[in-house]
Amino acid sequence: MIEAPMDAADTDGDDDADRKVVEEERAELKEFIKGLSGDDIKSGSWFTKLCAHAMSSYTEKVDWQYFQERYKGVPPDAIVDQRIKMASRYAALEGGLSAGAYTATVVATLGSAGGASPATVPAAITTMMVDVAYITRLQLHLAYDVAVLYRVPLDLTDPDDMWKLIRVAFTIKSGEAVREGVTKAVPALVRPLIRRFYSGDVLAAAKALPVVGKYLLRKNIIKIGIPLVGVPLAVVLNRYTTLLAGRHAQAVFRNEARVIELAENLSKRSRHPQLMLWAAWLVIKANRKIADDEALLMRHLVRVVRERHQVVDEQLANLVDLDPAEVWQRIDAEPGDLSDVLDAADRVAAVDGDINAREKAVISELRDRCCRV
Repeated sequence: MIEAPMDAADTDGDDDADRKVVEEERAELKEFIKGLSGDDIKSGSWFTKLCAHAMSSYTEKVDWQYFQERYKGVPPDAIVDQRIKMASRYAALEGGLSAGAYTATVVATLGSAGGASPATVPAAITTMMVDVAYITRLQLHLAYDVAVLYRVPLDLTDPDDMWKLIRVAFTIKSGEAVREGVTKAVPALVRPLIRRFYSGDVLAAAKALPVVGKYLLRKNIIKIGIPLVGVPLAVVLNRYTTLLAGRHAQAVFRNEARVIELAENLSKRSRHPQLMLWAAWLVIKANRKIADDEALLMRHLVRVVRERHQVVDEQLANLVDLDPAEVWQRIDAEPGDLSDVLDAADRVAAVDGDINAREKAVISELRDRCCRV
């Protein structure tokens, strides 16, 4: 199976060259689909097998250095934008090729009254599965590329990281957020189709790859649900669902990169790394609920402090209930200028947006104790 990264530089936007690449990949995927059983498709196990094929050698080849060699000196935002556009272009080309086959096989079989299910037609199954597998692999690769470009570490041998990639690539548990973003990313004429694609139940976070396979197959049935407009519908859905998936991956991984960068900068500037961790946790715990970005920041802050300063605070790691008095005691016992701790607290409070009243109260107390004459 072809697993080479897509690159606009390889074709220079040449329609014929791009189409040839897509046709070659479809031919490879057709052989993969032929190796599946009916049970593989029905149960969703095809997705498990595709993941193994799609990501194994790809992750060995594609890393941050790979992109640096191809796009030396280009900021990640610019590269990500080009990758998303290129993936959307390939998706649209593949949609056109698949939709043409739908017209020839599915429509003739179904007839005007609807007829039997497309799943009873072997040729239609192959055609549909090549399309679904192509878009699935394309969006997995795109999400992985975005993570690599923003230098967000993903170890796909770790089930949690693999599931994270799948959630991002297919906007699992984020359907509502994607639907809300439709109005900005998709032309008005196309919005009803895209909304229909993302309508219905959002997949629950059951970490079972076959469940995802069934979910993706169900989502793509819409492409053959309106056979009279099969060609434009498949092109439009492939293009814009890939565009939205790419934008979603960019939003998720760019935000994580922002948080990682903040953690690294705080650790780099800190003269009191252990005390900074306690102050950061005090600010985060000022609210009853911990925001996702706050939890992410604390996780990376602990990691970079350990790596840069060789500081591991077992007491903090085992803490259940934080007593503010203990933090104040630690601060009062520390001599000298603690402006770095105060600065870190300010930045931690702002990581998830505007600083609220509870956080302001904690920072005010910190300021009184840290600003010494």
